Amino acid sequence: MLAAKLYNPEKSGPCLVWLHGLLGSADDWLSVIGQCNDYRSLAINLPGHGGSQEETCQGFEHFNEQLNALLQHYQINEYYLIGYSLGARLAMYFACFYQPKGLLGLVIEGGNVGLEDLQARCERKKNDNAWAQRFRTESMHKVLSDWYQQAVFADLSAAQRDKLIELRQENNPQAIADMLESTSLSQQPFLVPNLHQLTCPYHYFCGERDQKFRSVSQQYTLPLTLIENAGHNAHRENPTGYATALHHFLSHCG
Repeated sequence: MLAAKLYNPEKSGPCLVWLHGLLGSADDWLSVIGQCNDYRSLAINLPGHGGSQEETCQGFEHFNEQLNALLQHYQINEYYLIGYSLGARLAMYFACFYQPKGLLGLVIEGGNVGLEDLQARCERKKNDNAWAQRFRTESMHKVLSDWYQQAVFADLSAAQRDKLIELRQENNPQAIADMLESTSLSQQPFLVPNLHQLTCPYHYFCGERDQKFRSVSQQYTLPLTLIENAGHNAHRENPTGYATALHHFLSHCG
């Protein structure tokens, strides 16, 4: 079973369920969870990450089963699902295809909705496979140094980049490579039609400096909240602004 930690277990009512991004861990959410003390929170380590390093994932459908088993284990019947980057893609897929009865709302932070074009999917598969091979064969520091030079991280300062590299070196590179391949964007369906048909409320959170995902949300007319003074990793860069936006969303979910 996936590793997770339950916060504010004495609280009743719906739970906030948190899914981090690739190379991250459940602890990435702590600065936001600390501002959501009116709710129980379940912070999950994705397969191959943190306390779940020994857990493998064979793809999106398999993760649906892993997440559902965890929710049942903690007896969580009503919840809001909040995901960042890879966690956002897994959360969207879960909401769209597993169609869980207890899901009251979905927050997507910097999550890619998928690729419509077959050629783009083929190119993405090659790209992700190449990164996975690098994680398996090169030093973690070297690969991470290049990883955080990707365009989506362009707004990071040198100090922020160095801090992330230092933090993410604790990962198991083999496990990261496996997860990168099994949940590659090339394996994910194009989710926009499914999102537009969701029966629960959902919102797209995006750092104001995250040009790539601002344009994604606008291109597909997804309900958007911009987080001020933040780039791609908005909950890390402005946890207070993020928590404020989250409370606003929750207050409108009824």
